[in-house]
Amino acid sequence: MPKVHLPVFSEGSTNINVHLAVEKRENQITYFNGMMPVFTHDESDLNTFRMITSQFYVNGNATQAEICRAFGVPSIAVKRAVKIYQTSGPSGFYETRKTRGVTILTAEVLNEAQELFDQGKDISEVADTLAVKKNTLNKAVLDKRLHKSEKKKKQSKN
Repeated sequence: MPKVHLPVFSEGSTNINVHLAVEKRENQITYFNGMMPVFTHDESDLNTFRMITSQFYVNGNATQAEICRAFGVPSIAVKRAVKIYQTSGPSGFYETRKTRGVTILTAEVLNEAQELFDQGKDISEVADTLAVKKNTLNKAVLDKRLHKSEKKKKQSKN
């Protein structure tokens, strides 16, 4: 999983290029064109930071290299943000993340699996019977959505 590189906002004014500057005041980041403020957002609002810097690039106000240099973020992070801006526009930064497909372990499947575990079957047998991956069942056991029955211990002869 890629590591998130947060932008670096220094106190006072920092030039992005000859036309744009950025300034941090009381946890608010303000972007300036000359002396005129053009945009403000909270210091911790990473999505808005990505949106506005992408907008600066797409509109031709700054290059990707200038954005990387000014904020200390890697170029790949800027490229990904620009791609989001170009494909989805500003709203693309605020959409909910896409998640995986349908749930495999529905309540019905969980009940069936638990019945099989209670009968003494192991994960491999249950997975084969229900046509579910063993890994999926293991995760459910670790999450305590399912519990395996205790294996009967052999009595030792004395």
